[in-house]
Amino acid sequence: MADTEHTHQPPATAEEDTPSPPPPTSLEPEPPLASVEVESLAQPEEHHSTVVTTVVEKEGPLTQPPPEPTLLAAEQVSVTVPDKEPQGVSTESEKPKPVEVKKIPESLVSFKEESNKVSDLSDSEGKALEELKFLVQEGIKNQTFTIAKTQEAPSVDLPQEVFIWGVPLMKDDRSDVILLKFLRARDFKVKESFGMLKNTILWRKEFNIEELVDENLGDDLEKVVFMDGHDKEGHPVCYNVYGEFQNKELYNKTFGDEEKRNKFLRWRIQFLEKSIRKLDFNPGGINTIFQVSDLKNSPGPGKRELRLATRQALQLLQDNYPEFVAKQVFINVPWWYLAFYTMISPFMTQRTKSKFVFTGPSKTAETLYKYVSPEQVPVQYGGLSVDYCECNPEFSFNDPATEIIVKPATKQTVEIIVNEKCIIVWELRVLGWEVTYSAEYVPNADSGYTINIQKLRKMTAADEPVVSSSFKIVELGKILLTIDNPTSKKKKLLYRFKDKPYSD
Repeated sequence: MADTEHTHQPPATAEEDTPSPPPPTSLEPEPPLASVEVESLAQPEEHHSTVVTTVVEKEGPLTQPPPEPTLLAAEQVSVTVPDKEPQGVSTESEKPKPVEVKKIPESLVSFKEESNKVSDLSDSEGKALEELKFLVQEGIKNQTFTIAKTQEAPSVDLPQEVFIWGVPLMKDDRSDVILLKFLRARDFKVKESFGMLKNTILWRKEFNIEELVDENLGDDLEKVVFMDGHDKEGHPVCYNVYGEFQNKELYNKTFGDEEKRNKFLRWRIQFLEKSIRKLDFNPGGINTIFQVSDLKNSPGPGKRELRLATRQALQLLQDNYPEFVAKQVFINVPWWYLAFYTMISPFMTQRTKSKFVFTGPSKTAETLYKYVSPEQVPVQYGGLSVDYCECNPEFSFNDPATEIIVKPATKQTVEIIVNEKCIIVWELRVLGWEVTYSAEYVPNADSGYTINIQKLRKMTAADEPVVSSSFKIVELGKILLTIDNPTSKKKKLLYRFKDKPYSD
């Protein structure tokens, strides 16, 4: 915790530092304070605090003309966290609030995952599913999915049970979900779908997938591909960080020769296989993955070894893992990748292209927030997510964050009003910083002292991305977290807090 200072009187709030606008010349009543919707998830009910966020525009130079009568010098946003006891309802809550219209990335073509429930299928789709199920049953009976045996090991006449991704085919409703993946990959053409399924099952046996899952292939690539959190619809999120291959030692260790490239291929398939087996193949369950590909510092197309390994991996994944991508977001996209995509785009189906989203470095966090909540986004991509460990014991994926836009040349004050003795813990970040941050505690009692928790501190882009702190409440009052944005650009503020009990 930062050094604290005591003063006899609480400092003036941000509202007091801003002059009021001149009275309107019209006889019409003055409009109420404009309300701004804040993207927020309700805090757990055991919290005993109320959050009030206040936006105040900084005073402009005296040479500027006075504001128009209808403009407001301040906006106030209130977000209330329920207490244990019900609170009175303010009449202000009855006033309608404007609905914020959110824009999706320009490169996004609308795509919605289809239902895997048989009752939701069209007549033609339901018929195709039944025909495919019949072919699969016949295939199991006729051992179509069995690799031909040598003379030393003659084939067994009894039909063998067929598994795929840990699910036995034709045993329960999960088979419908799996078969629908192959049907959709082949536009519900039954014979082509059956051929793809057959080839996949035979390839899995030849590749010894069941043994591969338990094989120890090391952890050298754990920073290249990793799972972290879920998107807003519940899909697990997989991050692919190609910039890690700028490390020459890692690059040579992974792609130096054909044997190493084959090991990389086995590792990539093993990673995907383990991830898929954690999905829910029941109808209505989450059985696809949200993919994020970070192309920052990615080796260009001139890296022949990487290009060969990637091409081979993509071919195997396309042939044997159909319809497992819910959305594919490319972040930190360089110019050469967009040029490459433009070349191959005509050869892709509209269904595939509709899952793609591209964004440059300046829009990475903004784009991810459209699909993934900030507390689920890794810190390096603009979120608050870090590994839950002894070094970060306070917050996890289950602790929602609030997003607020700090307008240019404005102050943003977050008030945490405390209703009982406790310890308040909070963390916040402003994307890109270049703001000043301070924190103070103001007691309710007139005779109390304002405590400076964090002196005014200028935060730059080079500072730590997330600031965490805590304060023990011994008398009721409020904590003020103030962000001053002196720049000409709007800033995104993220914060979350929780209270913990303590005993004297």
